[in-house]
Amino acid sequence: MNLPLFIARKIYSQGGDQREVSRPAVRIATIGVAIGLAVMIITVSVVFGFKHTIRDKAVGFGSHIQITSFISQQTTQPTPVCISDSLIQLLQKAPGVRHVERFSSTQGILKTDSDFLGVAFKGVGSDYDITFLKDNIVEGKVPQFKDSQSNYPLLISRMMADKLQLKVGDRVFAYFLGEDNIRARKFNIVGIYQTNMTQFDQTICFTDISVPIKLNGWEPDQCTGAEVLVDDFDHLDIAADYVIHNVNRTVDKYGEVLTSQTVFEAHQHIFSWLSLLDINVWIILVLMVCVAGITMISGLLIIILERTQMIGVLKALGMRNKGVRHTFLWFAVFIIGRGLLWGNIIGLGIVLLQQQTGFIHLDPTSYYVDTAPMELNLPLVALLNVATLVICIFVLIAPSYLVSHIHPARSMRYE
Repeated sequence: MNLPLFIARKIYSQGGDQREVSRPAVRIATIGVAIGLAVMIITVSVVFGFKHTIRDKAVGFGSHIQITSFISQQTTQPTPVCISDSLIQLLQKAPGVRHVERFSSTQGILKTDSDFLGVAFKGVGSDYDITFLKDNIVEGKVPQFKDSQSNYPLLISRMMADKLQLKVGDRVFAYFLGEDNIRARKFNIVGIYQTNMTQFDQTICFTDISVPIKLNGWEPDQCTGAEVLVDDFDHLDIAADYVIHNVNRTVDKYGEVLTSQTVFEAHQHIFSWLSLLDINVWIILVLMVCVAGITMISGLLIIILERTQMIGVLKALGMRNKGVRHTFLWFAVFIIGRGLLWGNIIGLGIVLLQQQTGFIHLDPTSYYVDTAPMELNLPLVALLNVATLVICIFVLIAPSYLVSHIHPARSMRYE
């Protein structure tokens, strides 16, 4: 039988923390552990949710991997390439690839009676994955994009609609500058989306893939490029390596050299900014562990000093210093365990409540989201629990040696 564990359990189960001095110390230690763990769970959930939300929005506008002309990546002008069916089939064979789609793009000016706005027209076809657009549509609907015979549908952002005072059902003229002329087209506003990603919302609108192709004067089998979506973002590098070795530096039927870039390469500033959040997470985790550790050290010292007589009796009965130390360490484990329980209840409760209600609001102009995104990662939560328990017990080892300085004879007269 583990005698220290038995004694610690008896003390704890029989209200061993109810003494006048130790009771508030134990409560403070429990609260310190609970608050520390709750803050860690909420912090990690917010950072994971925020990073994945922003990442998914960047992917939604440009996919995981884009195949374009080498020249178009060096200039702002789109250079057409031929994405043949055989190339599409080759890309679909890449490990982890979920979907491949063509797209075209051009630049123009939306003009109303009172204002105008320069935008980028992204043309997509019937094979385009509209999941992202459906998730972010706020008015109207996502049109059924066509490969040819377009009726000029247009999906614009809320930012564009507010600036130009447009609504669903309106018709708006767009002007496109050619080499020697200006062409005008009238578009039908069929839907309005909102992602709160300013750099995308203020510039990108969606229409049929044939519209930019015709406006740019390209051949029917030409387009700006292809977009590749993968099943798992963590396996993006595997698919990217496949594309590099099998597609990059190949030449299409018109003599254009193909190349690829991942979403990391296309939006380096976004992902560099997101990576800085990891530093904040580590700082908060360290601070919260320190809070939990310090409150536990204070509580343990108070408990040891208040139970000096008990320590003297145990030593007089033959228990060694090691056994006495283990008794108080086990007692600390029970306190930490109660703190972890309440910390999980508070932390997980706030995360689940935010996921269901979104009661914590943010300024979308600063954070790109209107509510705090929280993503629950149960394995990471379990790891935080284990790490907090282990670290707290570790920092209590040194204070527990205080029992070795307590003399049995003198402790009997201690009050």
